[in-house]
Parts: sequence; C-alpha cells; structure tokens
Amino acid sequence: MSKTRKTPLRKCIVTGEQHDKRELMRVVRNKEGIVSVDPTGKAHGRGAYLKLDKTVINKARKKNLIAKHFGVSVEPEIYDQLEALINNE
Repeated sequence: MSKTRKTPLRKCIVTGEQHDKRELMRVVRNKEGIVSVDPTGKAHGRGAYLKLDKTVINKARKKNLIAKHFGVSVEPEIYDQLEALINNE
C-alpha cells in the first residue's frame, strides 16, 4: 500500500484563493523586519504567498498588500523581483 502525499495548499494574499504551494511565490519578512522574495520557500521568517500572475502582482503593488500583510514598509524592488520571475517563466 503506497501512501499518497498531501499537496500543501497556501492562500494567495491578493486573491484569497488556495493553490498548490508550488504554484505560488513566497515573500518573507525576517526577524529584523526585512522583506525579501523567497524562491526556495524555505527561508526563515513569516511568509506570504502570491500567485505569479501579472494582474495579481500589479494589484498587490497598487494596494501595497505585502506591506499591509507584514506591517512593515516594503521596497518597490520586491514587486519588481516578482514581476521578473513572471517574465522568466
């Protein structure tokens, strides 16, 4: 009897939809309050997940959702990095 692994689900902070963890990009705030993109999904800190979709990233940027989620200011470069990841796919 083989065990079937559960696929980890995470919620996008912009759309509120649950997706497979591998379909989302993780953004992390560490103990020092520094926010960074976490492509490995293993960095220490509080994480937030976003769907890698241009409209989702634009909406997050416009409403400053990552900053609101973490309670710290977020550099615009974070959104630029997320957009670059979309373009590289």
